[in-house]
Amino acid sequence: MPKPVTIRDVAAAAGVSVGTASKALNGRGKLREETRGRVMAAAERLGFRPNSLARQLLAGRTFTVGLVTSDSFGRFSIPVMLGAEDALGAGQISVFMCDGRDDPIRERHYIERLLARRVEGIIVTGRRTEPRPGVGALPVPVVYAMTRSADAADLSVIPDDHGGSVLAVRHLLALGRTRIGHITGPRRFEAARLRAEGWAAALAEAGAEPAGEPLFGEWSEEWGRQAAGILLRAVPGVDAVFCGSDQIARGVAETLRERGRRIPGDVALVGFDNWEPMALGCRPPLTTVDPNLGEIGRVAATHLLDVIGGAPHRGGVRTVPCGLVLRESTRA
Repeated sequence: MPKPVTIRDVAAAAGVSVGTASKALNGRGKLREETRGRVMAAAERLGFRPNSLARQLLAGRTFTVGLVTSDSFGRFSIPVMLGAEDALGAGQISVFMCDGRDDPIRERHYIERLLARRVEGIIVTGRRTEPRPGVGALPVPVVYAMTRSADAADLSVIPDDHGGSVLAVRHLLALGRTRIGHITGPRRFEAARLRAEGWAAALAEAGAEPAGEPLFGEWSEEWGRQAAGILLRAVPGVDAVFCGSDQIARGVAETLRERGRRIPGDVALVGFDNWEPMALGCRPPLTTVDPNLGEIGRVAATHLLDVIGGAPHRGGVRTVPCGLVLRESTRA
């Protein structure tokens, strides 16, 4: 499915700011006709379609949405927020972001503050997909993104960890790799278990034997270094490693280099998360599974807009397909 064209894309194509593009598309503000025409032409060329529901809402009131996160570093919540802003209409609808820091009391405080500011909806996000207690019944709709509510009546939007792993292993198999190991995070995390299950399922689908058992440990470079040594001792002929995170993969790359294994010549390497500081800082740069955090935010915000506009709320869990970003760690 092609990525939806956003107002950011239109602004970039027209060579203007997002705010200027927003004014041109909505017939607001004092702009030169040449500028307005350039924006409209870019929108037409790219096939941009403004969110009509958002425009209707804005016509009647100031529209704000709260985003409450437990991801203090912003590694997951910021991409989710950017995707949500694209769906809500960049430059038109305000998003208030609050950091709950995994503290239920702090989170409740921020939710009450957001309600006092008369937000029209709330997106709850985090850095783990394990079920968490819901925020309870509120006078506004709530959607969970990159985290999952334990209440089945809530809508939770999360990445397809299992499918992303299958995608990674199929890529390695297509390269002709036949002894593919797996190193991942703690078994207590559902994401680690699902990624290991995807690795095993893709190998079984191809009739290939796994290179040893999956190695569960920590989400860290140090664990990647240690686990790579364990894997090389157990399966000396391993020719590919799929890792449950980019941090782990970077540690694996260090040990492989120290042991004289060329990447990807001797051992191809794939990570998970597409966390660019890690993936691009790896040597060589890392092929990795992209969980499409921006799309997760877009899907969550679109559902929020629909419910605010009168559509029925749909609960349950919705998974967003992952992608694969190819870099030198698997290229010949």
